[in-house]
Amino acid sequence: MTPTENFNALGLSLPPAPAPLGVYKPYLIDGKYLYLSGHGPVQDDKSLIIGRIGESFDIEQGKLAARQVGLTMLSTIVTNLGSLDKVKRVIKVLGMVNCTPDFGRHPYIINGASELFAKVWGEENGIGVRSAVGMGSLPDNIPVEIEALFELH
Repeated sequence: MTPTENFNALGLSLPPAPAPLGVYKPYLIDGKYLYLSGHGPVQDDKSLIIGRIGESFDIEQGKLAARQVGLTMLSTIVTNLGSLDKVKRVIKVLGMVNCTPDFGRHPYIINGASELFAKVWGEENGIGVRSAVGMGSLPDNIPVEIEALFELH
């Protein structure tokens, strides 16, 4: 199955692709590489999920917020490239978790996006190298921000 078919089989919806709120590009193509700037958890009504892991959200809610960030990233791909099928594989993911100082399960949170990518592009192409780190804060108090590098066909 194609990445688009895999995504459609999940029964999930893509939120609107976010417009930049600062001086940056949401994506950049360099040769066969697609760079996505840091994305937050945009919901279907264009609002952001707001809150901190370990304070406003528990670990499972944090993982769902990371999945929502992944959906937002997929939306940026579809909106700007036309199809998920133009992406060959995930190369690198950097996940940042807005959490309390005692929270230490950052990788588990970022699995929300990584598991989504694995379902879209398959485990071979949907899982790349990754870092997952905790932050004292993130823009607008979002719980998760993720940036990624993809290889194009």
